Amino acid sequence: MTPFSAESLISTLEWRYAVKSFDAARRIPEDTWAALERSLVLTPSSFGLQPWKFLVVTSQELKDRLRPHCWNQRQIAECSHLVVLAVLQEIDQDFVDRFIALNEERRGMPAGTLEGYRKVITGSVVQGGLGLPQPEWAARQAYIALGQFMLAAAGLGVDTCPMEGFAPEALNAELGLPERGLKAVVLCPAGYRSPEDKYAAAPKIRWPHHEVIERL
Repeated sequence: MTPFSAESLISTLEWRYAVKSFDAARRIPEDTWAALERSLVLTPSSFGLQPWKFLVVTSQELKDRLRPHCWNQRQIAECSHLVVLAVLQEIDQDFVDRFIALNEERRGMPAGTLEGYRKVITGSVVQGGLGLPQPEWAARQAYIALGQFMLAAAGLGVDTCPMEGFAPEALNAELGLPERGLKAVVLCPAGYRSPEDKYAAAPKIRWPHHEVIERL
């Protein structure tokens, strides 16, 4: 692995911003998009459980249908790829068992090796030991994926815009998510900024370093 230099990392983060207008004529190349999809797959999650589904929308017809459910924001229709980060509404014992079996298989372990870990996940997630409703816990995991995706995109020169501004029930219905046990949590259009987007040159407004970083 070749690590980022500190300068390169900060430069990438300074370059990134929440795009207000995409260049609708530009499309993300297939190899670049394949890497970004892989970044989603590689996202870490609590217990490694990955309680999500990432829907990638490239159909212009579907993006146009979704736009009215997203406060009519132009990024939905203009972007190259729209990622809908959705999460499971119920994580049952079967899901946990399949996850444990996958771990044992991939790591060459005899069946039953991770029985203790299975019980921990069952108690915490299936039986409510975390003290959070499952959908709320799962939504927190989706935001980890969002952050990883946005950083990966910026590193490849791809612009994004995280969006919570949408009508959940209407968008979920349009995508047929309820019958699949899924619910959209956040959206992330991706593509390339329009030359006309004045926000590209706007300074970032952040609280001073000393107000948000505290060393103990």
